[in-house]
Amino acid sequence: MKREMRQKLMSVSGVIICGASVGIFQKIALGTDPFTCFVTGIANVFSSTYSIWYVILTGLMLVGVAVLQRRYIGFATLINLFLTGVVADAMHDLLDFLLLDPTFGTRCLLMAINILIMSLGASLYYVANLGVSAYDAIALMASECYHVASFRVCRVTTDVFCVAVGFFLAADVGLGTVITAFFMGPVVQWFTDHLALPLLNGGPLRRQAMPREA
Repeated sequence: MKREMRQKLMSVSGVIICGASVGIFQKIALGTDPFTCFVTGIANVFSSTYSIWYVILTGLMLVGVAVLQRRYIGFATLINLFLTGVVADAMHDLLDFLLLDPTFGTRCLLMAINILIMSLGASLYYVANLGVSAYDAIALMASECYHVASFRVCRVTTDVFCVAVGFFLAADVGLGTVITAFFMGPVVQWFTDHLALPLLNGGPLRRQAMPREA
């Protein structure tokens, strides 16, 4: 299989997996990642669904990115825009059917498993390197193009803003939010070294750094 095709398949798979993990986080209600927290809060205000407001808010940010720094937009950016919210809502509905009233222990177990799921999806998506989400692009632009601060500072700032807005608008902020913010990085790197890079290269494991967008 050609490298370009592997990149596209990894991008689509990664976005679908990440979307499913968002739906799991929403179901277990132990906190979500910062951007999901933000989108959920806005959706709460309008008594609407996550998928609708994910497309609206990401689309608005995408317009800004296209005007300011189009180079961050690629195949994966568009896949992320149209698939993530739909997959998240579908997974949430499926879990509502399968798990009517999960216990706290079950929710904690699902959260631990879901960290692995989201990390796998993120690894595939980042390593494919066919563009980043509009939300990722904001911190990258601020850091690389406008030199506001380091990427880490810019990303922490956007994450804190999203969590604050989500918390104020009654979105789930909890243990899952903290874990995704501080502990996903090493897990994503493990999947990158042991799965994503070998898939992309079509050969044995070669330890490499993740793309800068990660």
